[in-house]
Amino acid sequence: MTSLEKTVIELRQKKKEATKLKQNAEDQLKQLQSAEKRSATGLKKMIKQIESEKEDVTDVSENLTRKNAQVESIQRLVTNAEERVNAEKEVLEQTEQEIEFAETPEEKQNAEARLRSLNDHIQELISEIKSRQKTLKKITGEVSTFDDIKSKIATQIKKQTQSKPSFRSTITTSHQTAAKVVKEIEKRTKAEERITKTLDNASLKLKEYLAKKRTAAKRKPAKKTAAKRKPAKKTAAKRKPAKKTAAKRKPAKKTAAKRKPAKKTAAKRKPAKKTAAKRKPAKKTAAKRKPAKKTRR
Repeated sequence: MTSLEKTVIELRQKKKEATKLKQNAEDQLKQLQSAEKRSATGLKKMIKQIESEKEDVTDVSENLTRKNAQVESIQRLVTNAEERVNAEKEVLEQTEQEIEFAETPEEKQNAEARLRSLNDHIQELISEIKSRQKTLKKITGEVSTFDDIKSKIATQIKKQTQSKPSFRSTITTSHQTAAKVVKEIEKRTKAEERITKTLDNASLKLKEYLAKKRTAAKRKPAKKTAAKRKPAKKTAAKRKPAKKTAAKRKPAKKTAAKRKPAKKTAAKRKPAKKTAAKRKPAKKTAAKRKPAKKTRR
């Protein structure tokens, strides 16, 4: 009994430890699977981000190429306008000289008209140059911004590309370790099942033993109660002496019988009452009277 209880307690402790080890292995597996999942998700996200950033780089590069082309075009236009301004200024100087050396009023008027036209054209060219230079400054700023964006994206792509092996290494390591932990969980599960089976058998035996013990304990008090009732019979047997006491009263009857001779003396007329007195002592007295009859003859 004690060894069986001890075995059950030990098996329960072993089952508790086996369950704890199995739970630890399951928690470790969850952590590894979570790390693998995070790494896989991070890798996919990073790949998508790199692809998106590459598309952004392509767009930026296209915009940068276009802006650079615009810069080059504007620079050429500004250069051409400046050259034309310089040429117009030379013509303007010549026209001013013609005005000074004009021989007729008509030549002077024509020269002054050309001079005004040249001044207007020069001002237009100067305004155009200023406008193109302003546009050129804006586009040059955009080109610088696009260069910075392209540089940042390229740096980010480079960093993310370098972190790819880390993600892949984490995924591989987590997957391999998880496979080992799965085998360990299977081993722990089988051990727990064996202990549980042994514990169930031991517990069943213990229950059966306790049930038999309770049944036996219930039967013993019933027998003891039945045994206790026997002295009551003995008490009843002890009452028999009372009958003996009743038997002791017989001498009183004999005393009463001794009085009969007086009755016989007093009533000699009724000898027939001898049958009424069935008591043996009376018969003996009647027997003693027979010799008296012989005397009468």
